[in-house]
Amino acid sequence: MGHHQAPELLGEVHDEIELREPKKYLVILHNDDYTTMDFVVEVLATVFHKPLTEATQIMLDVHRKGIGICGTYTYDIASTKISQVHLLAGQREFPLRCSLEES
Repeated sequence: MGHHQAPELLGEVHDEIELREPKKYLVILHNDDYTTMDFVVEVLATVFHKPLTEATQIMLDVHRKGIGICGTYTYDIASTKISQVHLLAGQREFPLRCSLEES
């Protein structure tokens, strides 16, 4: 038994759909007086997959400027990474905070 589409479904429907890139969000680490620099580098390497040199530079931005940009992601990925940071920080009893803002 063959599959037949109704003629009205064979038209150029895809021309009517507007495809848009999803919004992107910056994930930002915030400085505090308790979280160690080593832990921040560890988080950047494990959660954000940063090489050691880049992780160290972002950590120094957090330390010197008060914030560091971890990356730009879609909302779901950004919020998942923030949850991972807060979970790891909580497990190690650090108050490290992470947030997102539209890029």
